[in-house]
Amino acid sequence: MLASLQNGICSARLDLATYQQNFADAHPPLNAIQAKIEAERCYYCFAAPCQTACPTGIDIPSFIARIAQDNPRGAAAKILEENILGGMCARVCPTEVLCEQACVRNTNEDKPVEIGLLQRFATDSFFSKPKPPLFKRTTDTGKKIAVVGSGPAGLSCAHRLACLGHQVTVFEAKPKLGGLNEYGLAAYKTPNKFAQQEIEWLLSIGGITVQTNTRLGKDVFFQDIVQNFDAVFLGLGLAGVNALGIHEPESVGLRNAVEFIADLRQAEDLSQLPVGRKVVVIGGGMTAIDAAVQSRKLGAEEVTIVYRRGQESMSASEYEQAWAKNNGVKIRHWAAPLELHTANGQLTGIRFAYTQLVDGRLTQLPESFQLEADMVLRAIGQTFDSSHSVEGLAMQGGKILTDAHGKTSLAKVWAGGDCRYGGKDLTVEGVQHGKLAAIDIDRVLRTA
Repeated sequence: MLASLQNGICSARLDLATYQQNFADAHPPLNAIQAKIEAERCYYCFAAPCQTACPTGIDIPSFIARIAQDNPRGAAAKILEENILGGMCARVCPTEVLCEQACVRNTNEDKPVEIGLLQRFATDSFFSKPKPPLFKRTTDTGKKIAVVGSGPAGLSCAHRLACLGHQVTVFEAKPKLGGLNEYGLAAYKTPNKFAQQEIEWLLSIGGITVQTNTRLGKDVFFQDIVQNFDAVFLGLGLAGVNALGIHEPESVGLRNAVEFIADLRQAEDLSQLPVGRKVVVIGGGMTAIDAAVQSRKLGAEEVTIVYRRGQESMSASEYEQAWAKNNGVKIRHWAAPLELHTANGQLTGIRFAYTQLVDGRLTQLPESFQLEADMVLRAIGQTFDSSHSVEGLAMQGGKILTDAHGKTSLAKVWAGGDCRYGGKDLTVEGVQHGKLAAIDIDRVLRTA
C-alpha cells in the first residue's frame, strides 16, 4: 500500500522487485573476454590524445595494453598511481567528453575505445583481490597535515601525503567519508556500497586519522587547525544551495536536490522514500539529471527538468541528457521560475516565464506557463558555505582562489575540489587537485 501520503507525495509506490531492478547497476561491467576484445581495439598511440584529455594524466594506452596482456592488476596499478579514486571515476566521470572524445578511433569510426569501462574492469579486478598492496608509506617525516573535507580532493590529498610519509588527520562534517562520492551521486551509478569499499582500501595505506561528525566552524575552528598543523588542505566542497530567486513559501514538497539524492543514497529501504507524483526539477547540471531520473525510478509518474537556457548550455553532458529522456524525464528549455503555488502548506504547482537571449542577456518574456507539481527540487547550483569561517583567504567568484598547485593566499593552506575557483566541478578534477596539492605540500615541508 502507498504510505506517508502528503498531497501527491508518498512512499512504497513500487514493489520491491521493481525497486531492485531500477536501482541496480545502470551500466554493467565488461567481463574478461569483452574487456580483452575492447582493449585490442586500442591503437596504443604515442603521445596519446586520450591521456592528454584525462585530468589526472593516466597513461591510458599503457593500462589498456596490460588488459590486452591479461594483466588487470598491472592495469589497475597504472590507473591508481595517477588517480587513487580510479574505480569511482570509471563509474561517474563523463568519459564521453574527456578521454573517449579524444580517442583517435573517432576519426575513422563512430565508436571510440570504451576507456571508462576498461578502467572499471581493471580497478574492479584489483579490488576483488587487493593484496599484496600497491602502495606503501615511506619513512615517517614527523610532519602533521590537516585535510578538511573527505570528498575526492581531500581523499586524494590525504592518500598521497600518507604515501610520502606524513601524518594526516581528516576532518569530515558528515558521519561517513566520501563527500559527493558517498552522498551526491545517483545510487544506480555506485551500487553495493562501492564508495565505502574504495575508501576503506585507500585508508589501508596507514598514517591517516579520521574524525567524522566534525564540522568546520562549529566543532573545530580554522585558525586552531592552521596553528596546530604543519599544513592544511581544504577540500570543503560547496555545501550551500542557491535559492530560486523567487518567494519560496514554506511548504511540503519543496526540497534541495542534493538533499534528496543524499537521502536516497543513505536509505536502507528504498520503498520508504517518499516521492511526488508530479516532480519538477529546476536546473541543468548533473545534480538535476540524477535527481530527476531517480525520482522516476522511485515511481514518480511525471518528472520534468526545466532549464532557463537552451540545451547546448546545460552543463550535464548530452549522454546524461539522453539518459534522462530514455528514463521518461521531460526536459524543457528557455524557462525561469516565477511563482510557487501552494494550498494548505503543500506544493501544488509552479509558474514559469519563457526566456530568451536579448542582446546577449537572458531575458524573461511576458508569456508564462504553469506545471502541476507536488514536489519541486532545486538544482540550480551550489555555493561556498560561509559558516566555515575561513578568515583571511582570498576568494574569487565565491570560491577559494589558489595557484596551479592549490596554494591559497595564506601560508600553510592549500585548497582543491569544488571549493576552488576555476574548476569544472568534476570528481576526476578534484582527485587531481588533491594530488597536486599533496605534492606541493610535501615539497614545501621538505625545503622549509
